[in-house]
This record gives sequence, structure tokens and C-alpha cells, in this order.
Amino acid sequence: MAIFEGAGVAIITPMHADGSVNYGKLQEIIEDQIEKGTDSIIICGTTGEASTLTHEEHLDVIRACVQDVRGRVPVIAGTGSNCTETAVYLSREAEKAGADALLVVTPYYNKATQKGLICHFTAVADSVSLPVVLYNVPGRTGCNIMPQTAVTLAREVENIVAIKEASGNISQIADLFALADGCIDVYSGNDDQIVPVMSLGGRGVISVLSNVAPARTHEIAAACLAGEYRKAAKLQLAAMDLCHALFCEVNPIPVKAAMNLMGWEVGPLRAPLSEMEPENKERLRQAMEAYGIL
Repeated sequence: MAIFEGAGVAIITPMHADGSVNYGKLQEIIEDQIEKGTDSIIICGTTGEASTLTHEEHLDVIRACVQDVRGRVPVIAGTGSNCTETAVYLSREAEKAGADALLVVTPYYNKATQKGLICHFTAVADSVSLPVVLYNVPGRTGCNIMPQTAVTLAREVENIVAIKEASGNISQIADLFALADGCIDVYSGNDDQIVPVMSLGGRGVISVLSNVAPARTHEIAAACLAGEYRKAAKLQLAAMDLCHALFCEVNPIPVKAAMNLMGWEVGPLRAPLSEMEPENKERLRQAMEAYGIL
């Protein structure tokens, strides 16, 4: 059984003006997401600025999310690290905090061979009883989970059950589906590829777009799940300009800017991320207006 089907939000971490985590605002955003049909909350991922949270903050944010969600949708906690020992520690603590599943990114900076990836993910998964979602985003980590590696992990490690595929390489993703033959659930990690990935058999999307358009992102995924691909394609294509604008600077710079434009007051970014360039912010504003969310 899949951890979730549909649209999960890779949720931002709102900050106060001084850069501290704004837990009250996080609760407001979670309530709005659930009210508008989001199928899962993914906390402390890339979009949540996990890389600039201390370990204590990281775990406190996971605990707060679990408490705020109150079991209404699955909470998937990002617990990856480029250090296997750290990933094990964060994963064990997230399990204690009540997360429903874990999202574990490939080791970044020091990278790993495919053999190293198998050892790393196996060690993390063996340290917990929760289901594990592999996170493949080579554009950020410099490390690519090859299809055979993902399939090997899914077949040999009981609680490795899914992968967030954000390689952007639809041919590689198709190869993964062909090799896997259903042994691993696949989620699109790119908002501009929801329909292509789900048409191949994907379970849904782990979405940045859902931060600003939760109901409409859910609708795209729901149409796919219902087999209504013509409708889903129309909805996907209508969102393309906004999807591109949300990534015209490195994520989560644009999505936080977008939420602030919407009046959410989610605060600043943590260094080394910087505020959005004016011309890109104007492009984002225009895309949001065209999509009808501003």
C-alpha cells in the first residue's frame, strides 16, 4: 500500500524576521493545505530549508508538524544527510517524533558510488521501522540513483518502498518503471512532470507548486489517478509558466517569495539563500496573476 496517492506538499519552513522558525505560521499553512486537499505533508525537505536548520530545529519542526497534522494525512519527514551516521540519527528521532515515513536524499557533496548508495540507504532503512522514500535529485546533489540501484534497494530492503524522482530525465524514469515492475512506488519530484510520471504508473507528486496552489495541484494528480489524462494534461499545461517561474531561481527562493506575495508572511530565507532578484520576482508575480492565484 502506498504511503499516499495524489499531491504531497514539500512544505516551506516559515521564519520570523530574525530568522527563527515561525511555528505558529507553520501551523496555519498546514491547516490551509489540509483544508484544500493536500494528500501528504513532506516536512524538512529541500523546500523546507532543512540544510540550514540545526539538528535540534530540524527535529523540532518535524515534531511540530506531526502535532499540527494530528494524523489527518501522512507526514513524511526529510532525514537525509551526506553523512550516513547523521541520517540514521535524524531518521530514528523522526520515528520517535511520530512521522509516518521518511524522505532520504542521496548523499551530497561527497557523493557516492552506486554501491555506496546501496550501503547508505540500507543502513538508514535498517535503523528504523518506518517506510523510506528515496530522494533522487542529482541536479542538487551531484549524485544519481540509477534505476537498477533503486530496484535493488526496493527488492532487498523491506521498508524501502518508494522514490521521489527529481532527475528530470523522463527516459531514466521510464526505465525505472520498466525494471521495477511495480516493486517500488514512484512520485514525481518535478511539478512540470506530474502527468508524464503518473501516466507511466506514478503514485503522485511531491510538490513545490502545492505550497501556492494546493487545490489545483491535488486536482492534477487526482485526474491522473482517475485515468482522466486529457483533463490532467490540460491542467498540467495551464500550470507550466508558474512551475517554471517557481524555479527561475534556486528553490525555495521563488516559492517563499510567492507566498509572501500572497500575504502569507512566511519571512526571509536563511543564508546562503538570498532574496529574489527584482526582475525574477516580477516574472513570478505575472505568472501567479496569469494562473489566478494573485
